[in-house]
Amino acid sequence: MKKIVLIAMVLLLAVGIVFAGGGKEKAATTDGRPTIRLITDATGIDDKSFNAAAWRGILEYYGDTWENQANRGTLYDVVTCQTQDMYIPTLKQASDEGYDLIVTTGFTFADALNEVAQLYPDQKYMIVDVDYVNQPNVMQFMFSEEQGSYLVGVAVALQAKEDGIENPKFGFIGGVPGATITKFEIGYIQGIKSIFPDAQIVDFYANDWGKPELAKTQAKNWFDSGVYAVYSAAGGTGSGTIAQAKEYRQQGKNVWAIGVDSDQYADGIYSGDKSAVLTSMIKRVEASTKYALDSVAKNTFNSGVVLLDMAADGVGYSAANPELSAAVVEKLEALKADIISGKIKVIGTYKEALAAGVAPAGLGAMDN
Repeated sequence: MKKIVLIAMVLLLAVGIVFAGGGKEKAATTDGRPTIRLITDATGIDDKSFNAAAWRGILEYYGDTWENQANRGTLYDVVTCQTQDMYIPTLKQASDEGYDLIVTTGFTFADALNEVAQLYPDQKYMIVDVDYVNQPNVMQFMFSEEQGSYLVGVAVALQAKEDGIENPKFGFIGGVPGATITKFEIGYIQGIKSIFPDAQIVDFYANDWGKPELAKTQAKNWFDSGVYAVYSAAGGTGSGTIAQAKEYRQQGKNVWAIGVDSDQYADGIYSGDKSAVLTSMIKRVEASTKYALDSVAKNTFNSGVVLLDMAADGVGYSAANPELSAAVVEKLEALKADIISGKIKVIGTYKEALAAGVAPAGLGAMDN
C-alpha cells in the first residue's frame, strides 16, 4: 500500500498536479535530521554546474554521494520545474508536504518564492543569488562572483601571454541577463584587462539556462574569428562552450573554455588528462545548502542575507588542469590574498565598471 501511495505522489508531481488546501503533514524522516526539498529550473541537477553544486551540498550533509544517494526520498529529494509557470505550484506542493527546509536555486525563483513564503509563514525557505526576498522565513545567499571571475580572467590572460599571443580576444557567454550574471562578466573582464588593458571583449546572452546548442554555435563563431578563450556563466547552456572547445583542441587549435560554479575540468577532458577547460570559477553553492541545513538542525535559522565571498571561501578558482602553469597559479594565489585583504577591490556592477573605465560600452550585461 505504501508503495502505491509513493508511486501516486511521484506521478502527481510529474504531471504538475498540486493539492490545494488541506493539512500540512510532516515529510518522512528516520533519524531526527532535517528534511529538505530542492527545487530547480529546467536544467536540473545534471547541469554539471549551479544546480549540481547545490545538490552536492545536500548529499554531503547527509553523508551520501552522487553514486550512492541512500537517503533520497526520506531525508531529501529534488523536483525539476520544466517551465517557470510551475514554480509557484511546485513550491506550494513542497510546502504542503512539510519539509523542514525548501531550497530554490537562482534569481528566476525570486517572485514565486516571495509569493509562496507569505502563504506558509511557518515553513523555512532558502534561495541562492537573491537578496530582495525579504520575508521572515527566507534565508538568502549571495556570492561575490566578481572576485572569483577576476581570478579566472587573470588566469586565461596570463596563459595567453605565456603562449605568446599578441592582442588576444576573449569571449563571455551568459544565460539570462541580470545582476548576478553581470558580476561574473564584469569580474572576468577586470581580470583580463589587468593583464591586457586593451584586450577586445565580446559577449553573448542566450536568455536561457538550458540551450547548449546556442553556446556551441557562438563559441565556434568566436573561435573561428580568433577568440582565445570563452567563459560561460549560463548553467547547462555553458556545456556547449566546453563541447566546442573540446572539438577544436582535439584538432590542435589553441582555444580554451572557462568553467563555472563547479569544477568542470573533467567535463572538458578529450585525451588522457588533457582538458579543454583551462580553469573554472568555483562558486561553492554547496556551502549554502549545508549552511542552511545546519542552521535548521541547530535551531539557528534566521531570515536575511548571508554573503559568501572569497574571504569566506565562497568563491575561488580551479587549478586542476595541469596545463595551467605553475607560474600562473602562483600569481593567482597572490592575487587571491590581495582580494581577501582588500588590497584589490573588484567591481561587481556594469554601471560602476563603465564609470571606472574597466569595461567596454555595448555589453549585454544588466545590473537589474
